[in-house]
Amino acid sequence: MKQPGEQLPVYSLQNFSKPERISQQFQVEVFDANRHFAVKYPHRHDFFEVLYLKKGSGFHVIDGNNYEIKPPCVFFMSRGQAHKLELSQDIEGYLFIFTADFYLLNRADQNRLIEFPFFYTIHQDNPPLQLENKSDIRFLEDIFRKGIDEISRPEGYSVEMLRSILDLILTTCASRYQAPENLMNKGKGQILVKRFFHFLEENHLKNLSLYEYARMIGVTPNHLTQTIKLFTGKTSSEIIKDKQLLEIKRLLVHTSLSVSEIAAQLNFDDQSYFTKFFKRETGLTPLQFRGEALRQ
Repeated sequence: MKQPGEQLPVYSLQNFSKPERISQQFQVEVFDANRHFAVKYPHRHDFFEVLYLKKGSGFHVIDGNNYEIKPPCVFFMSRGQAHKLELSQDIEGYLFIFTADFYLLNRADQNRLIEFPFFYTIHQDNPPLQLENKSDIRFLEDIFRKGIDEISRPEGYSVEMLRSILDLILTTCASRYQAPENLMNKGKGQILVKRFFHFLEENHLKNLSLYEYARMIGVTPNHLTQTIKLFTGKTSSEIIKDKQLLEIKRLLVHTSLSVSEIAAQLNFDDQSYFTKFFKRETGLTPLQFRGEALRQ
């Protein structure tokens, strides 16, 4: 159990940058057991991540979904997601982390990031890309190494070169990624749903209403609900509720915040309503859920 009052850590890109690179909006590096950045799990990121693993084993838990690590594979994380890594000591791979501003600079299509099938996914899961083709494996490893070589140049690196390398990594992975939806075809409805998921990740602590999310996106609540129902089989209200429950469970298990503190953090004005809401949806009170989780 964590110390009282401690919350789920949120790491910015600067937490993973060397002092001389503290202001940059990206980082590409070797990922192994000897990385010099100590982090607590689970935690959130306020940036995007592409993690290529070529050796080792373990598990990657992303927003409650547990994925076995079977190299060679690539994991993708959107800004705001929470995750936990359990890795073997022989883990080896590459990591590219970046802000949306870095990738989207000077792009006419500002929806480009969420058009990729592995960011803010329609079904809110994050299965890794499993690589089988040897040519694809060699190509991705070569391009990651090219990025590491570029950022390490003594005479200085080219930001445009690194932005192009990132785009090549994302585009290559998207073309191999098996997903129910092909967002490279830019369906307007799919983009609207992904924008909703994006805003939900950004504002999950605020307990916003459906009307407020619709206003952010620039559509009517009815249109938002109908579109989300079409693509996910759930209403927008159901998805907001699922996100609330996931966050409550995460805070109950991974922090020692009191029930009243969790209710306040998630902007529930009434603790009694908060407890009734959680019990109605799970069959357990918050403290019963915490007790069962800790016994497992």
